[in-house]
Amino acid sequence: MKKGVISLISLALSVTMLAGCGDKPGKETSGGAGGDAPKANFKVGMVTDAGTIDDKSFNQGTYEGIVKANKDFNMEYKYLKPAGTTEADYSKEIGNLYDAGYKFIVTPGFKFETAIFKSQDKFKDAKFVLIDGAPHAGDNKPVVKENTVSIFFAEHEAGFLAGVAAALHVKDGQAGFIGGMEIPPVQKFNWGFQQGVAYANENLGTKVTINKENVVYQGSFDNVAAGSQLAAQMYDRGVNVIFAAAGGVGVGAINEAKTRAQKGDDVWTVGVDVDQYKDGVYEGEKSVILTSAVKKIDQAAYDMIKAETEGKFPGGQTLTLDAKNDAVGLPEKNPNLSDEIVKQVDEVYNKIKSGEVKVAGEQGELIK
Repeated sequence: MKKGVISLISLALSVTMLAGCGDKPGKETSGGAGGDAPKANFKVGMVTDAGTIDDKSFNQGTYEGIVKANKDFNMEYKYLKPAGTTEADYSKEIGNLYDAGYKFIVTPGFKFETAIFKSQDKFKDAKFVLIDGAPHAGDNKPVVKENTVSIFFAEHEAGFLAGVAAALHVKDGQAGFIGGMEIPPVQKFNWGFQQGVAYANENLGTKVTINKENVVYQGSFDNVAAGSQLAAQMYDRGVNVIFAAAGGVGVGAINEAKTRAQKGDDVWTVGVDVDQYKDGVYEGEKSVILTSAVKKIDQAAYDMIKAETEGKFPGGQTLTLDAKNDAVGLPEKNPNLSDEIVKQVDEVYNKIKSGEVKVAGEQGELIK
């Protein structure tokens, strides 16, 4: 779980529509070039989804990958925040970047799918990186042209590891799941989490249950109050740990856990997409974030920029990044997990990488 994404370009699999989670709209912002490396001969632009570049989710992960690339490749970079979240809003900012000479454009999330579908034909000399989405004409039939790469993640594997870790920590209790919109990446986090808990129960001596009423999709990614309410209901029913894959709704769940932890309750949450440990801090360095199911969005953005500098941009491909190339997992540091639990989770992680443990990316017989 500590390595970067090694071989993105070798992976090209067909996938269905997935998504990233966003937050509030905002204004245009820009970044500049830096570093001591020879200046790259292309400019990197990013259009944010709803939210900010410090949203602890897709925007932040994508932007951090661009900033990291700038340190190594010294290219000019800039991000624009659209006024809204429609195809027209996204297309406008893509056009603004292109007109300003930013012809390597990175976009985070499924909401960009139709905008990129049109842009890859309109701006044929530009290159596009679409993270957690595939270009289509509104019919969900992916069309990835030679100037575009579509990147997805194996969320079910990250969810599985989080489920194993949560079960090992709780040992004998209850777990719950709060999702945002009921879309493939959120569903896969849920399914993987349930499988991870079941695996720990069957193989590692835990006795953690997930009751049907404690698996809920709220229906949005921005209703913080609803997240707090759902988490409160679950904690009141005796749930010990909640995995929240729900953007702002998840923030509400974390807030509820913090309120209860301050009163002395032993409750936990599992973060999503990025390491959310700091979001769960409620006293000193204490955090209610047990661990997080991480997708290395930053590394994916970085590796695509690196590929372009090497003349190896994987245009026309759809990449699915998983445990085998260290693209999903738990954070490098997990202060709330014991060394023994970290060791056990690492052993399971290696079994997933080797194929000994296979995590299903569909519902199966799990709790709905």
